[in-house]
Amino acid sequence: MRIPRDVSGADLASALRSLGYKCTRQEGSHLRLTTERHGQHHITVPNHRAVKLGTIRNILKAVANHHEITLDEVLRQLRF
Repeated sequence: MRIPRDVSGADLASALRSLGYKCTRQEGSHLRLTTERHGQHHITVPNHRAVKLGTIRNILKAVANHHEITLDEVLRQLRF
């Protein structure tokens, strides 16, 4: 599955809610998301209009590694 382009930080954070992530704090233009599923996990999402493709890929790979699923499965669950 292809990683979407032109995704905003707010849209990415909203999509990650389906995997149990909640915004725990914001510092400047970055959101800190935390989940308690499968143990505690924190990720930082830049709250920009368009997040760079490499940044999106790294965030989604970290989420996939934490939940022990593939990157494609993360994309299916987030419905991108």
